[in-house]
Amino acid sequence: MQKPFVNPKNAGARGGYDEVLKKISRDRVCPFCAENLAHYHTKPILKTGRFWILTENGYPYKGALHHLLFIHRQHIENIAEISPAAWSELLQMTRTEIKKRAVAGGTFYLRFGNTAATGASVTHLHANLIAPDMRVKNREPILTRVG
Repeated sequence: MQKPFVNPKNAGARGGYDEVLKKISRDRVCPFCAENLAHYHTKPILKTGRFWILTENGYPYKGALHHLLFIHRQHIENIAEISPAAWSELLQMTRTEIKKRAVAGGTFYLRFGNTAATGASVTHLHANLIAPDMRVKNREPILTRVG
C-alpha cells in the first residue's frame, strides 16, 4: 500500500484546509509535486529556483502578515536529503524575502519525516517563513503544531 502524502489530522482550523487535505488523500497524490501543485495550490508561484519553489501559503496561520512556503522541487521527505547547494539556495531565497518584505522578526521552520511526529500536513519537504502582523494591537500569538 502506498504511504500517504498528506495527514488531514494536522490541518488545524484554517478555512477549509481539512477538506482539501481529505480530497488530496483520496486522490493519493502529492500536492507539492510539480505535476499536482497548480491543481491543489491556488496561490501564485513567486519564484522558482533550481531546488526550491517560493509561494504564499494558501492557508496562512491566523495573525500572519507573511506566511511563505519554500517547497523543494524534487519530492523528498527528509532533511538529510537536502543537498548543500539546495541549503545554500534556501538560505539565499529566505534572506531575499526577509529583506524585500522588511520582516522585523518571524519564524522559519522545516518539518521532516513522520507527520504524526512533526505536526506537518504534507510529507513533501517544505519550509515555512511566518511573520506576524505587528500593526494589530493586542494580537494573539501565532501557534503551530509540533507532534
